[in-house]
Amino acid sequence: MAQIDEKKTMRESVYSETEKGSASSSPDLTPTPSSWSEKSIREPHEEGIYEPETRPQSTDIERVASNVLNRIASRVTTHSLAEPGPPPDGGFKAWLQCAMAWLVVFCTWGYVNSFGTFQAYYSTNLGETASTISWIGSIQVWVLFFLGTFAGRAMDAGYFVPTFAVGTVFQLIGIFMTSLSTKYWQLFLAQGVCTGIGSGILFTPAMALLSTYFSSHKGIAVALATTGNSAGGAIFPLIARQLLPQIGFGWTIRVLGLLNLVCLCTAGIAMKPRLPPRKSGPLVDTSAFKEIEYMLFSIGMCFHMASLYFVNYYISSYGRDILGFSYSNSVTLLIILNVVGIPARVLVGHLADRYLGALNTLIPVLFYVNVLGFCWMGVNSQTSLYVFVSFYGLGLASFQSLIPTTVARMTKDISKVGTRMGMVFTFLSFASLVGPPIGGALVSAGGHTYIYAQAWAGASAAVGTALVVASRVYAFGWKLKVKC
Repeated sequence: MAQIDEKKTMRESVYSETEKGSASSSPDLTPTPSSWSEKSIREPHEEGIYEPETRPQSTDIERVASNVLNRIASRVTTHSLAEPGPPPDGGFKAWLQCAMAWLVVFCTWGYVNSFGTFQAYYSTNLGETASTISWIGSIQVWVLFFLGTFAGRAMDAGYFVPTFAVGTVFQLIGIFMTSLSTKYWQLFLAQGVCTGIGSGILFTPAMALLSTYFSSHKGIAVALATTGNSAGGAIFPLIARQLLPQIGFGWTIRVLGLLNLVCLCTAGIAMKPRLPPRKSGPLVDTSAFKEIEYMLFSIGMCFHMASLYFVNYYISSYGRDILGFSYSNSVTLLIILNVVGIPARVLVGHLADRYLGALNTLIPVLFYVNVLGFCWMGVNSQTSLYVFVSFYGLGLASFQSLIPTTVARMTKDISKVGTRMGMVFTFLSFASLVGPPIGGALVSAGGHTYIYAQAWAGASAAVGTALVVASRVYAFGWKLKVKC
């Protein structure tokens, strides 16, 4: 009897300890005795003797151990996923992320913006129309933008590292398969689709991660990172122009691929997410659709994007077909277009941070680009085209660098920056998909005079500017001194 009472006392002590542990820890997911089926509890022993007391007591001990482990794990999880506090807004680690984001932008948008070089080369060697060839570049930009929603949400959920690895693999496969391509459909799949997928998976998480490291210096940090766009848009065409006559198309593309391999591996090692994962939540932040200013801004950017990428892709072809530029000089136009944008990106980032705000800085840039779009119709000599390209490059670079900053400023919940930014880029994907082919079709309809396409590009930019202004007025009224 004494032994039975002692066992009973021990069992009551176990239950008492279990109840205390349950009250002070997170919900226990370990199966309780009541969750065992009656059959499993009363399963006969090998000797055929039923021992209903043995299994529940063992389970109770397991519950005690589980509760202890749960309390320890709860403390570890709380500390590891705790809010890291405000952004450092500077320091070695933050600026290192900026430098690594520069490499990502260099390899993604820099490579995309160099497509004008390939547009001119393919037009000469593939025997396809300019409108048909432009679909390669358009699908590349479309996929890059379209995947922004998915890649941005993956970054918010804590999957930055695997996302970055997958994007790197896709982009490099696309580039190296491009080097083996000899037909239009092969180039479309390799350079257009596969490279676009890789770039899309890489770009949005990198920019969203960078935004989490800065607050008051966010504009200048993003602007510095996006200078990789202009640098890549100049360096890739320069390499192609020098190597194509010497080693041919295939090895030229492989050299570009090796350059991207080194840059992306470096960035993948050094970039570190700062915020804890946001596991729950939908892929798309539907609350954004109820924000009128957000939707007006997104739609306005779509009209501008369609116009800008038509100019970016066709400026080299315009110089060669209309004004008699050689292939080498037409590539020089693209290099100038991108190089002049490097200081412009830094300048507008500084203005956005220090004085005006991102949206207030973007609106004058849109007006500037809009006016220049119509001025293109008056360009009728090689000298005037060089001048036009120099001024247009300033506006193009400023426009591109301010989009991520403006979206980040418009997002009140910093944990949703990746999702919101990805949504805007998805909207822009459709504009960039149809813009260059529409322009190319208008070039053909105008008897290869470009006048219809130039007028359409200017009108599209005008609509986009009006919508962005409406977004600003809806959110802040006509108060010009409001920094936004």
